[in-house]
Amino acid sequence: MKMIDNKMINSISLKELQEKYPFIINYFSDNKLNIEGFENRTFKEYLDHFSEEDIEEWAIDTEKLMEGLLEYIEQMIEFLGIKEEKAVESLTILAGKDKSGCKERFEEITINKGDIISIVGPTGSGKSRLLADIEWAAQNDTPTGRIILINNEIPDKKWRFSSNNRLVAQLSQNMNFVMDLTVNEFLELHAKSRMVENEEEVIKNIIEAANNLAGEKFKLDTPITSLSGGQSRALMIADTAILSSSPIVLIDEIENAGIDRKKALNLLVSSDKIVLMATHDPILALMGNKRIVIKNGGINKVIETNMEEKKILLELEKMDKTIQGMRNSLRNGEELNMNIFK
Repeated sequence: MKMIDNKMINSISLKELQEKYPFIINYFSDNKLNIEGFENRTFKEYLDHFSEEDIEEWAIDTEKLMEGLLEYIEQMIEFLGIKEEKAVESLTILAGKDKSGCKERFEEITINKGDIISIVGPTGSGKSRLLADIEWAAQNDTPTGRIILINNEIPDKKWRFSSNNRLVAQLSQNMNFVMDLTVNEFLELHAKSRMVENEEEVIKNIIEAANNLAGEKFKLDTPITSLSGGQSRALMIADTAILSSSPIVLIDEIENAGIDRKKALNLLVSSDKIVLMATHDPILALMGNKRIVIKNGGINKVIETNMEEKKILLELEKMDKTIQGMRNSLRNGEELNMNIFK
């Protein structure tokens, strides 16, 4: 099976392609392909810019050039011994021990891309410790002795010890901005660091998604230091879902963040990410495919959300909608009456 294909080549710009495979400049040179001015286009878009006259005059075979580039990259990868990064398809937790030193009451838990897993337990039981073990891909070197596998393998050390942890994005309850930037400037910086091609469109999508989550809308020219807790959380969730390349998202208690929790989770899952969230909120807990129950620092049990619980979730969501409606009415200076329950 090939490590690269047309789909991959045509999903990134020539600039990104050169950064990933610097040696391809030789392929362009050997084939007399001048890509100057097309760095932000894909290779296919570059080939498509040739007119029929160009193709005929210079005997250009675009299909052969595409196949040739793929073959050239494959050969160079093999020659240089480059190890291609695999997409994260699954995360596995292998049992460690609880605070008393007793083995956790499970053998292993595998979580697949697109899954939502809730983590429940009393305050101080060890929910945040489990998130920390996952964030740093523990290898029997934390107080719990757990081992974390990615795609059923021990993860690369660069994921564990790099200051830029590309494996995990974490969203915590307390999130404050200190930079003197507008929302637009903040998103521009992140977009540029990711070298996205359609920067304006991506920023527009993020602000729209964030306002869809937040109780109070905000604009691109809003200073990020003036955002409320709910607005900050909404912005970071939208940014993580749309712009972040981290395949695993860890959420530590967002129930009081002033955002639409269901929409937030749906947005993250639609991005094919693995989502784990520590929570005390029954709505969030039941939104998960499974919930991990923590007691005395260890995983006590793993429960699959059953059909009856899903029916309970629907009723809880109706109640939550009513409460949200009352909250908005109070914010707007309105008086409440019993009709709100009808």
